[in-house]
Amino acid sequence: MNLAGWILKKAGWKFAINIPPTPKCVIAIAPHTSNWDFILGELAIRSVGMKAGFLMKDTWFFFPLGYFMRAIGGIPVKQSKHTRVTDDVVEAFNTHDELVIGLTPEGTRSRNEKWRTGFMHIAREANVPLALAYIDYGTRTVCIDRFYELSGDIDNDMAGIKEYFSHFTAKFPEKFGY
Repeated sequence: MNLAGWILKKAGWKFAINIPPTPKCVIAIAPHTSNWDFILGELAIRSVGMKAGFLMKDTWFFFPLGYFMRAIGGIPVKQSKHTRVTDDVVEAFNTHDELVIGLTPEGTRSRNEKWRTGFMHIAREANVPLALAYIDYGTRTVCIDRFYELSGDIDNDMAGIKEYFSHFTAKFPEKFGY
């Protein structure tokens, strides 16, 4: 057992992967109501020797934290600039043989019932699978659970994805808007 796995176990958490290994995929992760979600997700994925990139507000990439964030797979996103992050991430998938990106559809730790759809666009445009992963504080489980087959109907797909995630307990349930 590596250090990440040991820390998770000592903290009373377990991690499971219910999907086969895949060199490329987008992982949608919810609920996301606390900074602890990021820490638990990183520990979980690293406990099995995997690494996943993630998008995060560029304000987190200040010196010296920025070096650390990039080293563990962080990709800064400028929210004030009118850019299409989706295109950049799709291009990254097209130019890498292996790339796993974890995204939080809620886009914030505050209550947000209008989830972002970029994760679906990225998966479709890059032609990579979309996996669903949850962090359940009720069962103290982090799990990359299943692939979700996108239909192309954004509203219908979002409803199905929200329904899937509605069964898990957030750290702060009042902030989980599904």
